[in-house]
Amino acid sequence: MPYWLYISIVVIAIYFVISIALYYLQDYLLFKPEKLPKDFHFNYDNQKFKEYNLTTRDGAVINGLLFKTKETPKGIVLYLKGNSKSIKGWGKFAVDFTRLGYSVLMIDYRGFGKSTGKRTQKAIKRDLQEVYNKIKSLTNESNIILYGRSLGSGFATKLASINNPKLLILDAPYYSLTKVTTRFMPFMPLSILMKYPLPTYKWLKYVRCPIHIIHGTNDKLIPYKTSVKLSKINPERTKLHTVIGGGHKDLNNFPAYHSMLEEIILQPTTTVDLSKTSINVIHSQKKTTKKT
Repeated sequence: MPYWLYISIVVIAIYFVISIALYYLQDYLLFKPEKLPKDFHFNYDNQKFKEYNLTTRDGAVINGLLFKTKETPKGIVLYLKGNSKSIKGWGKFAVDFTRLGYSVLMIDYRGFGKSTGKRTQKAIKRDLQEVYNKIKSLTNESNIILYGRSLGSGFATKLASINNPKLLILDAPYYSLTKVTTRFMPFMPLSILMKYPLPTYKWLKYVRCPIHIIHGTNDKLIPYKTSVKLSKINPERTKLHTVIGGGHKDLNNFPAYHSMLEEIILQPTTTVDLSKTSINVIHSQKKTTKKT
């Protein structure tokens, strides 16, 4: 056997083995869950909350926390978190919404915290729709805000595309999870291997409510240009909010982020009367005269 042929076979074999390993190990590579015992007691300073468990139709248990406002809530934020830890650590961010008069429901995906069940993209989408349906049975959809953070941005977009919430807020969203992973493994056939493609860009065009995208310019995991690209998919309904210097995990440390949330949530959405603007005005151009 020629040496070049032997080397080619070895390379192809290694590539094939790595591809198989990526397919079966991607749950461990993509998700960084923190598991909590059933008797774990949540504790947050200066926050009122209640713990809930939802049993899904396939027998899984989805654990969540409802953070309450001091006064009668204006509505509810369904907060879909990132891919790490559990709501034990994410709960501290609920104050960013309760201070604005909105209660906050945070849930753990399957395999995170106290939530159980086999994790698949289809199962998580089905779980979240069941949670959304439960919220909808208790309040009008016009009072529901969907907030998706990083991993949760794709799931939030999917929910918004098949429901009618008041707002969709995406924090550091990705174009698709396949695109994110391709940046780190450009030579692997991830479009075939990914069990969690989460194509945010496909779902975004079907969203009918106002869309607000918040992204930091210094995000090394999901580049800011991703949100610029996403903002062009459904431009009539989308507004992009830029946090100058913000990274992927520190937007809450920027005053601008909190000002943006306040502007998005508290100010009513108004339609600009374009007939009273300069939209059709053309800048004057210098006239050139011909010499005779």
